[in-house]
Amino acid sequence: MLGQAYPPEKNIHHNFYNICGDLYMDDNEDKGLVVFENKKIRRIFHNEEWYYSVVDVVGILTDSPFPRTYWQKVKDKDFQDIELYPIWVQLKLRSSDGKFYETDCANTEGMFRIIQSIPSKKAEPFKLWLARVGYERIQEIQDPSLSIDRGRKNWFLHGYSEKWIQQRMMGQEIRNKLTDYWKNHEIKEGEEFAILTNIIHKEWTGLNVKEHKKLKGLKKQNLRDHMTDAELVFTALAEFSTREVAESTKAIGLPENKVAGKIGGGVAKKARIYLEKKTSKKVISTTNNLKIQNQKVLKEKKE
Repeated sequence: MLGQAYPPEKNIHHNFYNICGDLYMDDNEDKGLVVFENKKIRRIFHNEEWYYSVVDVVGILTDSPFPRTYWQKVKDKDFQDIELYPIWVQLKLRSSDGKFYETDCANTEGMFRIIQSIPSKKAEPFKLWLARVGYERIQEIQDPSLSIDRGRKNWFLHGYSEKWIQQRMMGQEIRNKLTDYWKNHEIKEGEEFAILTNIIHKEWTGLNVKEHKKLKGLKKQNLRDHMTDAELVFTALAEFSTREVAESTKAIGLPENKVAGKIGGGVAKKARIYLEKKTSKKVISTTNNLKIQNQKVLKEKKE
């Protein structure tokens, strides 16, 4: 039974902890994941709140090797009453093969209802976890600076410099404004975001996001958290330019925004080439900034 989730009520269970992440869709594993007891749960922002993958939660609560089958049995047994409000919706989430598929997802309230139908020793700890992260999210909604401060603190604990953190946060703000434009001009989150992101990135770097991650020896990590100062700056320039072009041309839909992406990425490409000629240094680097920062932290601890 599919449909809209329960109408929101004023309680902490309607909000999710918005962990720091990146909006690169090839890095969606980072922003689109949360972790409970070292196990990952896919999520997606929908209708102004986070929705979890029901199958992922079922797998954690039951330790079943076949969580999809288990969830289907639960649906058949406990959720067939047509008078019940639908408590999950199908949204596209990335699967292990890298593709997006329609997946049963529930918001916090819906997840609480589902958990009640699953006998598990982990049920209560999981509920407490949902309540805790929901409360933290409410605090951040009331005071957005808390989210900013948390992100800054997390990067600082990894050993990043204040300069790098400022560049990272500036780039994220520019990225957010670009994706806001996309959302409001007929670009679908998920696959179409990924297409446009890759166009911009490849235009200014000569590499798509996956190729850039491979160059740095990354797999599912967040690419931006491993960029050098220069890579962050030029990424921000490419995305800022893309939004400026899109706004000036009033780009709507995927084809028109592809053009804006190529032009915006091209602006950053010209700047990169000019800088490389003047400095004889390559902007695109194999350097993994996070590893360098962690090495510095370890060295300081030893000293």
